[in-house]
Amino acid sequence: MARFRRVETPHTDWCTRDHRCGVNEHRSADIIADAAGGRAIITRVRAADVDYAEIRIRVPLSRSESAAREQLGTALHLCRELLTAVAAIMPSALARRTDRWAIGRQAA
Repeated sequence: MARFRRVETPHTDWCTRDHRCGVNEHRSADIIADAAGGRAIITRVRAADVDYAEIRIRVPLSRSESAAREQLGTALHLCRELLTAVAAIMPSALARRTDRWAIGRQAA
């Protein structure tokens, strides 16, 4: 039987250093935002040498099928806009920003 070997990824300053961290993946504490009956959860993850944001959202849908489909389409459209906006941020742009509202915010 073949065995897989993974290179261990060292802990980061921001990872939780608990059961959420695996051999080759490290996770931050979840940051939760509740609004309008829904919830968004964002977690910073490092897998191998790549950092990324894992975003999970729970949006209450209408009981009407046509309205629910429109809500899903809107959610997908906004997710595409979010991906485009985040990808457009370059490290040089971060140095000039002064409106970093999430810094100092307590994780839930």
